[in-house]
Amino acid sequence: MENFSTVEFIFLSGLQEVKNNRLVYFAFTLLTYLLIISVNLTLIVTIAMEKTLHEPMYIFLCNLSANSLYGTTGFYPKILLDLLSDVHVISYNFCLIQIYVIYTSVLCETPILTAMAYDRYVAICRPLEYHTVMTPLMVKTMLFFAWCVPLSWLVITTLCTFRLPLCGSHIDKLYCDNWSVVKLSCVPTTLNNILGYIIIIFEITQALFTLYSYCCIVRVCLKSKEGRSKFMQTCLPHLIAMVNFMIATLFDVMYNRYGSNRLPLTLRNIMAVEFLVIPPLLNPIIYGLNLQKVRRSLFRFCDRHKVTPRSFKRNVS
Repeated sequence: MENFSTVEFIFLSGLQEVKNNRLVYFAFTLLTYLLIISVNLTLIVTIAMEKTLHEPMYIFLCNLSANSLYGTTGFYPKILLDLLSDVHVISYNFCLIQIYVIYTSVLCETPILTAMAYDRYVAICRPLEYHTVMTPLMVKTMLFFAWCVPLSWLVITTLCTFRLPLCGSHIDKLYCDNWSVVKLSCVPTTLNNILGYIIIIFEITQALFTLYSYCCIVRVCLKSKEGRSKFMQTCLPHLIAMVNFMIATLFDVMYNRYGSNRLPLTLRNIMAVEFLVIPPLLNPIIYGLNLQKVRRSLFRFCDRHKVTPRSFKRNVS
């Protein structure tokens, strides 16, 4: 379909209240982004290098961290540039790319978390069948759908947005999101609405399946002291992170569609970027580095690659 939009640039007005403290916000944002890169890369490298961690749960963790790195690249480089600039503008084509990257990351995160919940359900509720159910083929199939379905679905959604002729060029956010662009359309957006509701229903269905898995896990774990300890160590952090992620993304989607501009801009900005700050930063810590097996593997990996003065002299000579 031909794109009749004459809009070449989108103006972002989410930073209009931080002009006097731009350097402070820049330093904080840069530090946050560097921490996100550091903790996620640490977890990925540890799992990739340690053969003892080549198990379904840790493979899912590795993909979760990779998805965090992918999604945050759609937000942080642009916001860092905007914090150093007086004009916050983005080309329309790059706006669509940003929409695609951020929201494919969101849509990939949910099935990965769902796969992790199912893995824990089988491990705790059906331990004798674990190796029969969670085969390498099963893990590959789950990861294939976790990545390929959202990536393909967002291609359709983004193309449906691209075809819309726009009558405006201002978005009251820190970054481009699909519904804000759709609201600039000069024509009815029924198809975009339908696609949006399908995605929301699909995400809620996965969240309900995840919660059901954890309900089954809790029912089994409460029967023994050892089971309660296992749940507190491995499953409770997963559940907390999942609930936090779903609440943040659901708020962002619902506010974009039905929210009021009467809320302070600062509060709207915080809620809009919460899923781009908290989960990418805390997930590798809560899910991975908090697990004893991952910590031991990380320490062993660091010990093996530690450069001592004697080894350095030997390598130089």
